[in-house]
Amino acid sequence: MRALPELFQKNADWSRKTTEADPAFFDRLSKQQAPKYLWIGCADSRVPANQVVGLDPGELFVHRNVANLVVHSDVNCLSVVQYAVEALKVEHIIVCGHYGCGGVAAALAEQKLGLIENWLRYIQDVRNEHRQHLDSITDPTAKVNRLCELNVIAQVANLCRTTIVRDAWDRAQPLAVHGWIYGLNDGRLRDLGMCVKAACELDERKASSVQLTGGATPIPPSETIA
Repeated sequence: MRALPELFQKNADWSRKTTEADPAFFDRLSKQQAPKYLWIGCADSRVPANQVVGLDPGELFVHRNVANLVVHSDVNCLSVVQYAVEALKVEHIIVCGHYGCGGVAAALAEQKLGLIENWLRYIQDVRNEHRQHLDSITDPTAKVNRLCELNVIAQVANLCRTTIVRDAWDRAQPLAVHGWIYGLNDGRLRDLGMCVKAACELDERKASSVQLTGGATPIPPSETIA
């Protein structure tokens, strides 16, 4: 007996509906992968990358981990980035966090969770960098959400400092790195003002983005990534 038959049925239904809407979809998809975007997001099941930005399979290359971190020793993440930049020639890398992130909340509260504490240590480094500012926020939810924003900004900076991204910029390859955050309560993306297109822009962009005090502006539906 097949395990999880309900998921196989949902897959069959999705395949049938997709083919009915576009008979050539799977044939076209199987022959090439040419996304313009790499998404580095949280593993949270409530943030499905393709659906959030309304893109079809094949249009968005995706890497996800707990709390959307970019760690210089994480060979998994860096391998995805290298393949996306050097082989797929993506033009945009989006680091997207989300408000109410459980990983960020656990890091802020210094919860005892075993192995994952070692991973969350990177978020605690961000917390320590901005401790005075975070301590000034009295509402617990607002404090977690602010650290979610600061974490995205920090991960964009980490990504921009990798040899992969720096080398792409050195050879004048068009590449922009963006920092966004997603609202679980309304399904909207917010631009954190952290868009970096060259190494010389990083420090200024980071300083400017950190000045945000929360509630970043939702991206208008008509606005495109530039």
